Amino acid sequence: MVQPRKWWKKYKFVIEIDGIARAAFNKCSELRANAETSSYREGGRANPHKSPGLVEFPPITLERGKTDDYDLYEWFLTTFKAASGTGTVTPDLYRTFDIVQQDRDGNEVERWTVYDAWCKEYGSGDWDNDSSDVAIEQVVIELDHFERTKA
Repeated sequence: MVQPRKWWKKYKFVIEIDGIARAAFNKCSELRANAETSSYREGGRANPHKSPGLVEFPPITLERGKTDDYDLYEWFLTTFKAASGTGTVTPDLYRTFDIVQQDRDGNEVERWTVYDAWCKEYGSGDWDNDSSDVAIEQVVIELDHFERTKA
C-alpha cells in the first residue's frame, strides 16, 4: 500500500551556527547549486558533446529581527578585517552550519550542512518613524558547498 507523503512547512526550520548565540531567523533563502555545461564539437558533428562543467553554489541570505545581539555583525567584521589585511582569515571567518527542517511537532526531518561559509554582506535594517514593524537585520553568506542528509 502506498503511504501518503507528508509536506513540510516553510516556517518550521532552525539554523545552528557556531558562535551565533541566537540563530533564530525568520527567513532563509533557498540553497541552490548549478553545474555549467561544457560542450564541444569534433569531427564535423552537427550536435556538440555535452558534459558537466564547473559547479557553483550561489550565496544565501538570512534575515532576523534585530536585537541587542552583535554576533552577526561581529561575524561580518571578521570578513572586513580579513579583506583589509587587519585580521586573520582563520579560524573565525569560515564556519560550517546546519539548516534543520522540522515537522509540525518540531522533530528534525532533514538537515542541510553548509560548508566553509563566510559573511559577505551585513545589513542593519532600515528605520521608519511611521512604522511599527520590527527592524530586520540581514546577512548574505557565501559558501563552498552544501549537503543534504535525512534525519
